Amino acid sequence: QVQLVESGGGLVQPGGSLRLSCATSGKALNYYAIAWFRQAPGKERERVSCLSNSDDSTTDADSVTGRFTISRDNAKRTYYLQMNSLEPEDTAVYYCAVGALYCSIDISHYVWWGQGTQVTVSS
Repeated sequence: QVQLVESGGGLVQPGGSLRLSCATSGKALNYYAIAWFRQAPGKERERVSCLSNSDDSTTDADSVTGRFTISRDNAKRTYYLQMNSLEPEDTAVYYCAVGALYCSIDISHYVWWGQGTQVTVSS
C-alpha cells in the first residue's frame, strides 16, 4: 500500500511563493517518475512538473517554466514543488502522483495519487 499526503497549500498574494510537500509511505517509489498535477475549476487536470526516475531530469509545463521547481528528499521520502512568482492563474488543487514508468502527461499512467492541496493566488 502506498500513501501520498500533500501539504503546504494556502492563500498567497500574486508574486508570492509556496512550497508544496508530498510525503510518501509504503513501498519504495524510486523506480517511478514523480509528478505534480493541478486542476482548476472547470478545467482538466494538467501535469505541472515531473521528475524522471531514470536520470533525475525534470520536465515543466511551459506555463510554470522558470517559476516552479520539483525536487525530492530520498531520506525523508518526500517530494516537493517550490512555486515562485505565483500568478492568479496558478490557482488550483495540486496533486502529487507517482507510478508512471516515465514522465507521462497522461494521468492514467500514474498509479498513486495524493488527496490534493488547494493553492489560491489572490490579492
